[in-house]
Amino acid sequence: MMKKLAFILFACSLSASLFSQQSDSAIVHNLFITSLKSDAAYENLRYLTQTIGPRLAGSPQSIAAVEWAKQVMQQMGVDTVYLQPCKVRNWQRGGKETAIVTSTLRGSKNLNICSYGGSVGTGKEGITAEVVEVKSFEEVEKLGRKGIEGRIVFFDRPADPAFFYTGHSYGSAVDQRIHGASVAAKYGALASIVRSVTLARDEFPHTGVMHYDESIAKIPSIALSTLDAELLSTWLKSDPKLKLFLQTNCHELPEADSYNLIGELKGTDFPDQYIVVGGHIDSWDITQGAHDDGAGVVQSIEVLRLFNEMGIKPRHTVRAVIYMDEEMAQRGAHKYLEEVKRKNEKHIAAIESDGGGFTPIGFSIDASADNFSTIKSFQKYFEEFDMHEFIKGGSGVDVGPLKELGIPLMGLMDDGQRYFDYHHAASDTFDKVNCRELELGAAAMASMVYLLDK
Repeated sequence: MMKKLAFILFACSLSASLFSQQSDSAIVHNLFITSLKSDAAYENLRYLTQTIGPRLAGSPQSIAAVEWAKQVMQQMGVDTVYLQPCKVRNWQRGGKETAIVTSTLRGSKNLNICSYGGSVGTGKEGITAEVVEVKSFEEVEKLGRKGIEGRIVFFDRPADPAFFYTGHSYGSAVDQRIHGASVAAKYGALASIVRSVTLARDEFPHTGVMHYDESIAKIPSIALSTLDAELLSTWLKSDPKLKLFLQTNCHELPEADSYNLIGELKGTDFPDQYIVVGGHIDSWDITQGAHDDGAGVVQSIEVLRLFNEMGIKPRHTVRAVIYMDEEMAQRGAHKYLEEVKRKNEKHIAAIESDGGGFTPIGFSIDASADNFSTIKSFQKYFEEFDMHEFIKGGSGVDVGPLKELGIPLMGLMDDGQRYFDYHHAASDTFDKVNCRELELGAAAMASMVYLLDK
C-alpha cells in the first residue's frame, strides 16, 4: 500500500511539474504573441526619436524625454513612477564643425567630421597643419616629437572585420577614439582626427566619448567618416605635405541637473525585492538614437505594459529603470547603485537592452556558475522564437555597477551585424528600426523577467 501511495505521489508530482512547464511555455508564447500584435513600443520609439529627437545628457531635450517617458508609464497604470535626481556633465558641441583638406596636387575638399564627446574645441580661428597618418599608438611613439610636433595626427586603423561579433570589431579600434588625443598630444600634436569606429563605408562620422590624460595638454579630438578617411589616406600618399584645416566649437559647461526614471509593478509576495529591466534615454546630440538606445528604453517600458495587458502579477517587484548619461559618464547608473545601497534594497537580477532594436538571438549572462546554469535552463522556452544564444559573458554599461551586489546581470543579445553601422552616427534614425524585431526584443525581456520571477 505504501509503495502504491508513493508511486501515486510521485506521479502527481511529475504531472504537476509537467503542467507547470507547459504553463510557463504557454505564458512565454503568449507574451511574444501579445507583443507582436501591438505597435505600442514602435509608436513610443517614433515619438521619442522623431518628436523629441537627439537627447544629449544635460540638454533640455534629455529632460523632455524623461518627462515624456514618465507620462507614458503613468498612462499605462503602473504602480509607481518616480524621478531619481542625478548630476551630469554638460558638454556641448557648439555649432557647425568644419574640416577642409587642401592639396597642391588634388585641390580642396570638405570632409565629414564631428568632435568626440568631451573634446575641447579648436577656437574660432581653427587649426591648419600638415597631417601624419598612423595605424597604432606604437607608430606615434616611434615617430616621436620630431615626427609629430606641430602636426595633426590621423589615426587610420579600421575596425577589424574578421570577428563574427561586431562588438569585437569595434573593440579592435576604439582605443584610438578614447585615448588617441592624449597619445598624440604627448609628442606635440595640434589635434587628433580618427577614422570612425564602424564597419560601414559611408559619409557619416561616428562620435563617442573620449578621455584626456590630465597630465598632458588637451587637443581637439575629432571623428572622420570612413569614406573621407580613405580619401585623406589616398591624398596623403601622393601629397604628404597637404594641409588640413579644422574648426570646432565644443566646450564644457558646469554640471547640469538630470534624472533617472523608475517605473514599478509591485510584487505580490516580495514587494521589496526587485527585478530590473533598463535602457538609457540619452543619445548623442547628432543623432535620433533609435538603436542606441531608444530601442532599449521602449522595450523596458514595454515589459511593464505586457505584464499589465496579460494580467501577470509578479511575485517580486518588476522595475524599469530608464537611465541617464550612459554615453558620457554613466552618472545615472552610478546614482542608481548609490540609492540601492543607501536604501539597502535587495535585487534579484537586472537585464539591460543596449544592443539596438534588431532581432533578438539570446542573452549574455554575467552570473555565478549556479545562477548561470539556472538561467541557461530557460533557453528551452525561447527556442520557438529562434533564440539560442545563452552565453556566459557581459551585461551592459548601466546595469554593470550592480555586479557588486552579487546578482545575475544580463544583456539582451540582438543580431548585431548592422549595429555599429549606425552607432553614434546621424544615420541612427527611427526608419532603421524594424517594428517586429523591436517587439520580439521586448517580448524576450518580458519572458525572461517572468521566468526569473517564478
